Amino acid sequence: MQNVLFVCLGNICRSPMAEVIFRHLVAEAGQAEKINVDSVATSSWEEGNPPHPGAVHMLAEHGLSADGLHSRPITAKDLAWADWIITMDRSNLANLKQLTPAEDLSKVHMAYEIVPGKTGQEIPDPWYSHNFALTYRQLSEVLPYWLDKVVAANH
Repeated sequence: MQNVLFVCLGNICRSPMAEVIFRHLVAEAGQAEKINVDSVATSSWEEGNPPHPGAVHMLAEHGLSADGLHSRPITAKDLAWADWIITMDRSNLANLKQLTPAEDLSKVHMAYEIVPGKTGQEIPDPWYSHNFALTYRQLSEVLPYWLDKVVAANH
């Protein structure tokens, strides 16, 4: 069993979108019994709130639902649970590196680090830009790479 945790600042835009899209990819690949998926925030600003309406709308446009998701800050239990901690930008990467015990730092990754030729690219926060279509496109680009890597780690 592999546990994948997506992380962004507030857990209302990028990380819940990643969670929903990745769950869908995992199910399509027949890996739902082998891969757990969750998402969290590096802050507590949005704690308890559902995903941003823009994220919900963009997911719905692609036949996906964020029903039942609510923002929550990352905990030590999450860090211990996760085999893969995938974040969206350098700011959240820095926050995670401060929160994560040294022995678990190898679990922490930037979303784009796995995409050839795009390792330094970030997924910008659509809370500021309202460009949820861009976020969806970027996540749709990176997440299949992560699925392949996580599936390979299960074997």
